[in-house]
Amino acid sequence: MPRDVPSNVCKHACLTQNNPNDHRMTNIPEIWAVADGRRGVENQAIGLAEALASECGGQAHRALIREDGYVTLPDAENPTVWIGCGRPAIRVARHHRKSYPEARFVYVQDPRSQYDLFDAIIAPTHDRLDGPNAISMLGSPNRLTAQKLASGKAALTGALQKFRSPRAVMLIGGPNKRLSMTKDVVAAICSRAEFLEREGLSVLVTTSRRTPKPLVNALEAMARADRFWVYSGEGENPYFGFLAAADYIFVTEDSTNMLTEAAFTGKPVYALPLDGNPGKFRLLHADLEAHDALRSFLGRLDQWNYAPLNETARIANLLADRFALRKNIPSEQPV
Repeated sequence: MPRDVPSNVCKHACLTQNNPNDHRMTNIPEIWAVADGRRGVENQAIGLAEALASECGGQAHRALIREDGYVTLPDAENPTVWIGCGRPAIRVARHHRKSYPEARFVYVQDPRSQYDLFDAIIAPTHDRLDGPNAISMLGSPNRLTAQKLASGKAALTGALQKFRSPRAVMLIGGPNKRLSMTKDVVAAICSRAEFLEREGLSVLVTTSRRTPKPLVNALEAMARADRFWVYSGEGENPYFGFLAAADYIFVTEDSTNMLTEAAFTGKPVYALPLDGNPGKFRLLHADLEAHDALRSFLGRLDQWNYAPLNETARIANLLADRFALRKNIPSEQPV
């Protein structure tokens, strides 16, 4: 069983704070985000924790599941709501259920038979999970807010003057169990980038740790000081700023997180196909298409409008109601 390290190991695990007073002396809900260090997994738990804290006037904290199985706890009192994501979080939940019997336990994704362990399960619609404690959402939770996008764009103000609008942002993931990035896929992505540049757009590219090196190298070879920007992990990540500055967004179809985050912007989103069968994720693509956020690229750039996808806020609102958390908001704080 995973064991908890003392809370003083993690003095700065607070993610958000809506009250300047010491939260131990108030009735402010403590929202814990519990996950291992994989960014795509952890950001789902943190994003929902931050949104729920904002919704109920609470405070969000990060609890990190380390590689050795121990958990670095936040410097906080017992959680009001415990939000986990990723398989290691299920093992921790069994232990923490005993340690924090008053907490409400939430799991993001499908816990695969461990349904009775959680008070609420936030599963993507493409998992088609049914049950009294299941809540479906389109895509996955994320940390995006309008304020974060604005701040990200402001941080890039100087650089964006060189990369003028219209701008196409390309979010590049990598292969997974179902989809691969073959030589043909690499060539197709590079061809799409070349097309966008020929059409007079500035091209802003981000790659991930899963992106194959040949594709990273090919994209970096295309970089130009005033037309083609490639971020591949060096320096401050401009991801939020790129999303805010985009006029068009192209996303590889492997990433639920990036597709959902792109749709948060309300900007036109195009899929970048990979090789293979996406399986159940084809249902996610269909849901995003039904929302009119995602389209296939047909050789031209179209402009269209749709309601920005903010499923994280919607789920946080549902949880705040289900767990009756708003009654804890001090009267001087806005709901």
